[in-house]
Amino acid sequence: MADSTHIYNLKAVMQEVGINAATLRAWERRYDLPKPQRSPGGHRLYSRQDIEMLKWLVARQNEGLSISHAIEMWKTQQSSGVGTAVQMPVVAPGISTGEAMLDELRERWITACQIFDDRSANQLLDQAFSLAAPETICTEVLQKGLVQIGDGWYEGKVSVQQEHFATAIAKRRISSLLAAAAPATRREPILAACPPGEEHDFILLMLTYLLRRKGWQSIYLGANVPLLNLDTTIRLARPRMVLSAAQTLNGAASLRQMSEFLAGLNLPLAFGGGIYLQVPDAIQHISGYYLGSDLPVITGQLELLMTAAPAMPVTAPISMQYIVALKQFNLHEAAFAAHVAHALQHGGVRTAHLEIAIDNLTQHISSALRLGDINLLDRSITWLDGMLKNRGISPSITADLYAAYAEAVVKYAGKDAAMVSEWLSRLALDHENEQR
Repeated sequence: MADSTHIYNLKAVMQEVGINAATLRAWERRYDLPKPQRSPGGHRLYSRQDIEMLKWLVARQNEGLSISHAIEMWKTQQSSGVGTAVQMPVVAPGISTGEAMLDELRERWITACQIFDDRSANQLLDQAFSLAAPETICTEVLQKGLVQIGDGWYEGKVSVQQEHFATAIAKRRISSLLAAAAPATRREPILAACPPGEEHDFILLMLTYLLRRKGWQSIYLGANVPLLNLDTTIRLARPRMVLSAAQTLNGAASLRQMSEFLAGLNLPLAFGGGIYLQVPDAIQHISGYYLGSDLPVITGQLELLMTAAPAMPVTAPISMQYIVALKQFNLHEAAFAAHVAHALQHGGVRTAHLEIAIDNLTQHISSALRLGDINLLDRSITWLDGMLKNRGISPSITADLYAAYAEAVVKYAGKDAAMVSEWLSRLALDHENEQR
């Protein structure tokens, strides 16, 4: 049994447990735990028993329990004489306290991920989850951290490998919290699944965990879920609602297809994702409830939708003009790419960067056609312009890219895809005018 002698000062406890002074004092004030004695000079003194108890409480927080529930569990076990297995959290030293604490933790976590330091990255998450509620850490450290890393990739400052490493660490942490979460108290499940082709599933995973903390039974299917046999899955799982997310225009196009599939089964869909902040008009092309981007608010919205069941917005069918254009566009994609690559081969652009430009432009156009609105590209193309510029492709070369692509569409797809060639020609002209 740990020593009950009160000999450790506040600084020693903070360093060993990984908890800041403000949090420790708040626990003492609200929950009457721990119960330090005072030195002759009036300073707090703690025992080894106090330290081990604090480590145990922090470990329970890391598993997803609120501090109030963790303390209640501790007191119950102590009163019943049941021993408590202490799990020591790993602590990253040198974190300041105050309002900037989570910002500093997030920045240090990003730095650890960028140098592929798995141990330090996980230590920082251990400490973060010991300092605040999981909802706060999920939003302030993990979500914002991955957004910053994604922005770094967009700017050409972060590699794909660094972005994947950070995402993997974040997903492992949320997955472990989800596995350790208390059993669901509400019977009707929510099915969480990204649409076909959408690989970015972290936000959906995090939302699944936050819903579980509120008692909802969540069935998580993950990224890139095909529609094949999804009806069988739904029949077996019998969900009350499907939850999904799209981060790219391609993901939004696939989500439209999923929403139509679910509407045919009379199953409501709730959705969100970063693409709808970038291209808000894409929201109206999805049959379902749009949830916005504020994670703490989304869980409350979902509870309201599950109980009140308001009429679900339904999008209009895609016109035959778009169906024909999409068919021709998909049929000649390879020819478009070859034409553009040949036209720009002497433009001084690295082959790898030119391939990225062609692939992304092709995917953007195809996605807009699948959504039934070529004008969605007016917003999404700004992202592509920026990405190309960050990879050394000048605005003049970008204008040549759009012009060459327009020529290719006219040559191979003709009038059936006139809406695409006309949009590309206008875009090329706008870029040329900007250079004058």
